[in-house]
Amino acid sequence: MLKVKFNLRLFFALLGVSFLVSAPILAQQQRPNAPLTEEEKNEKSENAMKSGLLDDSTKMVYGPKTSLYYYEKFVKNNKFKKLELDTSLTGFHNYEPVANTWYKYQDLGNLGTAARPVFYEVPIQVGRTSGFHAYDLYHNSPDSIKYYDTKSPYTKIEAFFGGGNRNKLDVGFTRNIKPNWNVGIAYHTIRATKTLNPTTRDDHNVVNDSYEIHTNYKSESGKYFLLANITRMKHNVDEQGGIIPPEVDTTSLYFTYEDAKVWLSNSKAVDLRQNYHLYHEYEILKGWQAYHVFDKAKQAVTFVADLSTSDANFFNENRFNSENEDHPYSIEETTNNHSHFSEWKNEVGFKGDFGPVYYNAFLKFRTGRMASRFFTSNNSFNELSLGGALRGEINENWIFEAEGEYLIPDGYRIKGLFKSPYLDVSYTKALYKPNMMQQQYSGNHYRWDNDFSSTGVDQIKGTLKGDFKNYRIRPNITINRINNYIFYNQEMVPEQISSEAFMVIPGLESHLVFAGKFHWQSEAYYTLITGEAADKFRIPDLFVNTRIFFDGPLFDDHVYVQLGIEGRYRSDNYAPAYMPATQQFYLQDSFNVYAYPVVDAFLNFRINRTRVLFRYNHLNAGQMSNDGYFVTPDFTGLKGTLDLGISWYFFD
Repeated sequence: MLKVKFNLRLFFALLGVSFLVSAPILAQQQRPNAPLTEEEKNEKSENAMKSGLLDDSTKMVYGPKTSLYYYEKFVKNNKFKKLELDTSLTGFHNYEPVANTWYKYQDLGNLGTAARPVFYEVPIQVGRTSGFHAYDLYHNSPDSIKYYDTKSPYTKIEAFFGGGNRNKLDVGFTRNIKPNWNVGIAYHTIRATKTLNPTTRDDHNVVNDSYEIHTNYKSESGKYFLLANITRMKHNVDEQGGIIPPEVDTTSLYFTYEDAKVWLSNSKAVDLRQNYHLYHEYEILKGWQAYHVFDKAKQAVTFVADLSTSDANFFNENRFNSENEDHPYSIEETTNNHSHFSEWKNEVGFKGDFGPVYYNAFLKFRTGRMASRFFTSNNSFNELSLGGALRGEINENWIFEAEGEYLIPDGYRIKGLFKSPYLDVSYTKALYKPNMMQQQYSGNHYRWDNDFSSTGVDQIKGTLKGDFKNYRIRPNITINRINNYIFYNQEMVPEQISSEAFMVIPGLESHLVFAGKFHWQSEAYYTLITGEAADKFRIPDLFVNTRIFFDGPLFDDHVYVQLGIEGRYRSDNYAPAYMPATQQFYLQDSFNVYAYPVVDAFLNFRINRTRVLFRYNHLNAGQMSNDGYFVTPDFTGLKGTLDLGISWYFFD
């Protein structure tokens, strides 16, 4: 095993040196002709415009420029634009959802495991939510669905094969039935073998199957616009509870990965979600549209554990059972927690443009419930809110926006945004309700019935924008004031603190290009938290990401290549731990997730429309004073492994 690690590291090192040495030479060899004159450039551009999407045989050339997509928010906010398919290489190697956020989420060290944001985020939803958010990152919510306009049938296939059998597959197909009507379907799956103590090659930690069906239609007159989608996700997790600490079992060791001793071997969690979504609008008069949004959603969350096995050692000793002994969840030796959240939502409103000003007003009604086998009656809610938005555009570079929602009688969210070529500033003020899980829960191991008040937050964000010839810099700052914050305490139950917490988070993002082919991208954030509630937020003081890479065409422009290294660093902190029985992260004060720099090497390249990635994870494994790193208490990060991925686009 050590020999394999060494050879892979040597391979990437030699490959990197070869590219760094040969890239300038190859770049010169590929352009032997003299630079074009201005007249020749203009002629070439004019010919390209005339030819449009036609090849030498005057046939239509289908590709990323003929299969365009957009989001519902573009339509609703009257900022309609169609985007070309993504064929870029930057960040392509970060194919996992957590890595795709540039590791701004804390997970359990494997693809598809429970995850939470590292930084505090102001909720978009003012009203009730289920409270089960550990697997949100792997769910394609209705507002994230892409709608297409294609000149030809379009198929996408993306397959990623992570070291240790961590696999991900995304397949999608869409086509226009008519020029004004498109339909599509997509399927996503995760098959991730356990990184800790797998018993077989197919001993899966995570199995995810998701699909989405979507359609968009615009009437011949252009007055009526419809967008609709159906999404479904079934996320199955074989929970492990983490590595048994050596102080509990002297034969248990950290960083043995496949040979690790874990708490749970007979415990499973399931998060099943299904959404039906419809948006449609009608233009009553020029510049004035009426619209309606309908949502029906359900989320069924289950956790089952066999307590006749050693899994019982992980859980608290007190047990709750249903009074109905005829059901499986009443058996003393079995944990069988089940929660079912459902909601219906209708939003009606009008919107339009008055010169350079966009306006919107709406009325929204939500009704829903949380059901449980242990509840004597369902926990239900009805919410009525009204709101609106304004946007003014002096031009595409100078924009102001304001939006607000008032949840009758005691919730709201107000946001203002100003954008200019030099400065972006936003202010958000919100009072949002506790989620259903925090208010009431009953399971075999925990029960509570709370009457928490709403959480208040003020947030200011500012970004200075400096753009130069080969350098872009973005100094930024985020300031939060939070009161009545609700969290899961050291006893793994929800608690509300009436005191305030103040966060000041200065940051810096930069992108340097040198020698025309070499890039250095970085971001760094420092977090300072004060106030009596400061200890309830476990955010690393220092958070840094950086990557250095070569980027350019080679071999007569037939291959586009990115080769580089990427590093990330978090300062040590007492990061929240995870309780699988309730699917919640909670505060802990005994396990320091110590600071550790992680370095990955990557090679991304594109040939025509096909993209390929190679990534070697944890390149510096075995080179540090510590044997490895942790992402969550008792959950280690990846060891040195090689990942492979490929993405194909087809247009026929």
